[in-house]
Amino acid sequence: MDWGELNPTEEDELHHTDLERKVQAARCMDCGTPFCQTHTGCPVNNLIPEWNNLVYNGQWEEAIDRLHKTNNFPEFTGRVCPAPCEGSCVAGLVDSPVTIKNIEYAIVDRAWKDGLITPRIPKERTGMTVAVIGSGPAGLAAADQLNQLGHKVTVYERADRVGGLLMYGIPNMKLEKETVDRRVNLLREEGIEFVTNADIGNNVDINELRSNHDALALCMGATKPRDLPVPGRELKGVHFAMVCRSNVPDDVPSFSLVLTLAFALMSGIFDGQSKAFTNDQGRNTGIQVGKG
Repeated sequence: MDWGELNPTEEDELHHTDLERKVQAARCMDCGTPFCQTHTGCPVNNLIPEWNNLVYNGQWEEAIDRLHKTNNFPEFTGRVCPAPCEGSCVAGLVDSPVTIKNIEYAIVDRAWKDGLITPRIPKERTGMTVAVIGSGPAGLAAADQLNQLGHKVTVYERADRVGGLLMYGIPNMKLEKETVDRRVNLLREEGIEFVTNADIGNNVDINELRSNHDALALCMGATKPRDLPVPGRELKGVHFAMVCRSNVPDDVPSFSLVLTLAFALMSGIFDGQSKAFTNDQGRNTGIQVGKG
């Protein structure tokens, strides 16, 4: 399943109409103390009442500009964020909270659709170069900010595709990979260079990076899995979920149980007809369902 199958689309009766979205934005204006935009309500301090007011007034271009002031990638957060802003919404004390998350991704989705999000190519370059190690959310945000300051930015990613957690850790039902690729392609147009299959310390010398760049930004993710001391953990065929997407060991030609299959299905990498998916090494890996 992907995002469109689990979330209301324009044709769905559960999808917010323009009128309903206007009503929700108006409800926000009744608030005297917007806890939604504090550190407890929004980790990136989105200016929620401001862009809600712009949506209410039909000022969609100004709304995406205001949203981008605090959030590099609202199409990601608008989909995967657990919305603590709604938990902090004052309107929620007496009624349902304002549907802030819905309004956020409505703003950015409309901006993409209307061509309001276009490459912002820096007019001047500083002559400084920066290597960003890791292309997950932190790496992409750091690269975006540094590029807009005029530095020449190169992002190094050890996997075969850019996105880190966005690409390999979040299933399609929460974030479609086309959405990630769309933003990455925009960053490329803005002048950011991406180098994949670059495992720093293995096939890329860290000393070369230091000598070839004026600064390094370390934005690596936590890739060490957390084991679970549960009955059956020692059984054959039980693997950490991320094995499905990266570094499939040579001694695991097929998967005989469950966690890996479930993750493959959620990630959208499972081909239901061929019963196979392709791992990072480009090998077709079969999935056998049965007892371990």
